[in-house]
Parts: sequence; C-alpha cells; structure tokens
Amino acid sequence: MSHKHENLLHSIFHGPVSGNVHWREVESMLTHLGATVEPHHGASFRVMLNGVEGFIHRPHNSSTCTKDELRHVRDFLIAAGIKK
Repeated sequence: MSHKHENLLHSIFHGPVSGNVHWREVESMLTHLGATVEPHHGASFRVMLNGVEGFIHRPHNSSTCTKDELRHVRDFLIAAGIKK
C-alpha cells in the first residue's frame, strides 16, 4: 500500500476525521484496496469490497469530502472487514 493511501486510511480510522480529503483520493484508496467503484445515480457511487455492497456519495459542489461522508466511508470499510 502506498504511503499516501496508508495515511488516508489512518486518518479515516483514528483521531478526528479530517475535513480536507478529496473524493479522488478516497476513490483511489478504495480501488487500491480491491473495491469496484461505479457510478450509480447522480453523486452516488456503488462500491463492492470483499463481497460487501455499499453506496457512497461524492461531495456536491466541491471536490472535498465532508466529515459525515468520511464517517460513512469508515463504516463501509469496517463492514467490508478493513481495519486499521
């Protein structure tokens, strides 16, 4: 895993959730972990990882994820068996 993905995963799981994470970084990390990320409806993306399906919303009107969106990503990763 690249240093950048490792840092992003660490920041999602530990400490206060950062409000300065770009969607493309999250999508890249999910793909690196083996997830398939495909558009669903509007800003929604269907993500499959380790047999777990989830729907994650891309930020609206910005390329930066909100803290709630990152918490949702964390919950999805936990459900898919990813722990940090």
